[in-house]
Amino acid sequence: MQWSLVSAAPQPLVRMPEAARQKIDFVLADIDDTISTHGRVTAAAYAALERLRSAGKRVVPITGRPAGWCDHIARMWPVDAVVGENGAFYMYYDDDKQKLVTEFAVSPIERAANRARRNDVAASILRAVPGSALASDQRYRETDLAIDYCEDVPPLPRADVDRIVELMQAQGMTAKVSSIHVNGWFGTYDKLTMTKALCTKVFGSDPGTERERFLYVGDSPNDAPMFAFFVHSVGVANVRTFLDRIATPPAYITREDAGGGFVEVADWLLTAQSPSSELRV
Repeated sequence: MQWSLVSAAPQPLVRMPEAARQKIDFVLADIDDTISTHGRVTAAAYAALERLRSAGKRVVPITGRPAGWCDHIARMWPVDAVVGENGAFYMYYDDDKQKLVTEFAVSPIERAANRARRNDVAASILRAVPGSALASDQRYRETDLAIDYCEDVPPLPRADVDRIVELMQAQGMTAKVSSIHVNGWFGTYDKLTMTKALCTKVFGSDPGTERERFLYVGDSPNDAPMFAFFVHSVGVANVRTFLDRIATPPAYITREDAGGGFVEVADWLLTAQSPSSELRV
């Protein structure tokens, strides 16, 4: 598989202009290795979600995790909505109606038809790439196939990760690499497509014409469409692992990895910028 070279190095987060920071109303963020750290959401990262929302920001995780997890996140976390399975759907909890609302990119008939096809692709990948495995959360997924290459299995070399991507693509799937899985699905949707639909239909804000109001935080190649689209895009420090695989890198980068980097973003958004902050880069 061929990967594009990055176009420019991300700048330290504190170099985002103050005027730009003041306009941000939406905080969108990947979960794995962005909000979470080593597979867990720390108390500080969870509190950061709460603090952002309490300050009036719209907070939306944009994740590759499955529908089963997203049901819980939309109901229980201090967030306004969640986009799951790399853009297969969005969910939000309607407090007035006391009901979870879910909007899928494809119809129930299409999802049912694709299920058997996904199972066949999964079997062929597990045979072709020793050491790979179905993601432990696969049973909770509605639309995509997640192949684990380092979450619950010993980390595979990059060549094997590339091979998984190639096998998915050969069967007509869209394939994206996260920090833990290779996700594949039948369809052309992605994180960005569904995020636009959510923000426009549910929040009445069009990311295409109001990009200055949005900030996106991520860490891996499946965040590439978001990094390319949003002017205010931030990579937590561990994004450096994948910078040679992201054609348009994030505009800014944090000092801290993973959840610590997300907390850094929240602190930066919610606290007056100190004149000495540049010295800490």
